[in-house]
Amino acid sequence: MSVLARFGLTRRINAAGTLTRLGGRPMAPEVASAMAEAAGLSLDIASLQQVASDRIAATLGSEAAMVTTGAAAALTLAAAACLAGDDFARMAALPFADAFPNEILLPRTHRTMYSHALAAAGARLVDLGHNDRGTGAGVRGLEPWEIDAAITPRTAAFAFTATPETIASLPAIAAHCRARGLPVIVDAAAQLPPRENLRRLVAMGADLVCFSGGKAIGGPQASGILAGRADLVGSALAQQLDMDIRAEAWTPPPLLRPIIKGAAPPHGIGRGFKAGKEEIIGLLVALERFASADEAAETAALEARLRAIAARLDGLNSVRATLSHSGRAPVLVVALEPPTRAASAVAALLSQDPPVHVGERRVAEGVLLVDPQSLQPEDDTTLAAAIRAACASG
Repeated sequence: MSVLARFGLTRRINAAGTLTRLGGRPMAPEVASAMAEAAGLSLDIASLQQVASDRIAATLGSEAAMVTTGAAAALTLAAAACLAGDDFARMAALPFADAFPNEILLPRTHRTMYSHALAAAGARLVDLGHNDRGTGAGVRGLEPWEIDAAITPRTAAFAFTATPETIASLPAIAAHCRARGLPVIVDAAAQLPPRENLRRLVAMGADLVCFSGGKAIGGPQASGILAGRADLVGSALAQQLDMDIRAEAWTPPPLLRPIIKGAAPPHGIGRGFKAGKEEIIGLLVALERFASADEAAETAALEARLRAIAARLDGLNSVRATLSHSGRAPVLVVALEPPTRAASAVAALLSQDPPVHVGERRVAEGVLLVDPQSLQPEDDTTLAAAIRAACASG
């Protein structure tokens, strides 16, 4: 009996992308195999994280790195590192941080629901700048004087949400913040592909970068990467590990030595974000695979699949399917007229057996998005037929 039948689960056809709610990107067999091998072993997690740091940092061009339980966990640990540094008393106090600097500056145009992950460490988020571009009221972006005006003795860091639209402004912001002693935390959870972003964001001046491990990288869904300055990554790791051990009985790995300083390791706010040996090894194998893949060939293969799906939609009344990239993986944009048909089409797709999921970010505009990153090739024909039927009945 399959595991789906055993637990009464329903398989989904995922053309919506690497969404967490749909389990991220399916893992390659070699990643699953590595996790299964790790599951049967006992390993020293601190030493394993040191190996992860060395290998991930070499790939990203950063001083250090660690495996977290997702990009949101990486954001919380990044904030905790900026708030506490190597101060054990501050680590013990989090998330109650009123006694020391705990403000993180965040441009209004970068505030998302994921910003809660920063606040969870005890940070107070300070909005700055205007949203002229977002509202269409003007062309101004964040200006240096706005950062300076927001800095107070309680400022601990600056947070930046990377997107294809914002990334160009990162070098200037990072340089400005560095001159003022402010570390810059970059949320790049879904900024892969393109693969160049693995190294690009650190090179642009980010002090800490957070990536999802379960999206484009194809690692375990409950994995992520925190990379950047060794002192900050070391602080984050010290606050994540469960190290109930006497100082005399433990030799900390190099990443932790400047933080621990011969003392017993602390128990920090990141305890609930512990990464298991399976996630760490699975992420390492997936990252090796992702970094060495032929990105151009993979993109071309995805485009060919989307063109074949688009061809199956030819002839539908008031339906137009076009290929788009938008700075990331290729997607098929299916536009319906009138726009109200899109919501009905989504409902029809979800009622299929198995249910079919498409991207819904632009449903209000009458647009369905077909993202092939998590779509199994054997489902392409079924997907195309389902979309055609749903659009024809709308």
